[in-house]
Amino acid sequence: MQIKELQPRQGNINIEAEVIEMTEVREFQKFGKPGKVCSAIIKDDSGQCKLSLWNEQIEQIKTGDKIKIIDGYATEWQGQIQVTTGRNGSIEVVGKADSSSEPEKSDEQESPETSDESAEDPTKDAEIEEIE
Repeated sequence: MQIKELQPRQGNINIEAEVIEMTEVREFQKFGKPGKVCSAIIKDDSGQCKLSLWNEQIEQIKTGDKIKIIDGYATEWQGQIQVTTGRNGSIEVVGKADSSSEPEKSDEQESPETSDESAEDPTKDAEIEEIE
């Protein structure tokens, strides 16, 4: 299924898309229990729409990730389609964001070879030192 095919009040949505933007997390209280919500913009080859992320889902997903929504549900708000997992659905990250494509890390990209090596080598060295 593609984003352009989504209809309001449609259930059983299975779709793969890329997260291109995430809004600020909002906290709320419902029935005396705290919760968090965040909106994300997802896109595929056919278009884009909003995705509502709730509580622990917010921590799973990052901008640039490729995700798979399983058994999702589509709603319409102010004329725009939104997708949520609802009670029965789930989200899986099927491809992690490439750190070099994140805008906030653009200053570190001046020497990508050094950055990539330094990100891997300390972990390997630390493991070797601990073993010896």
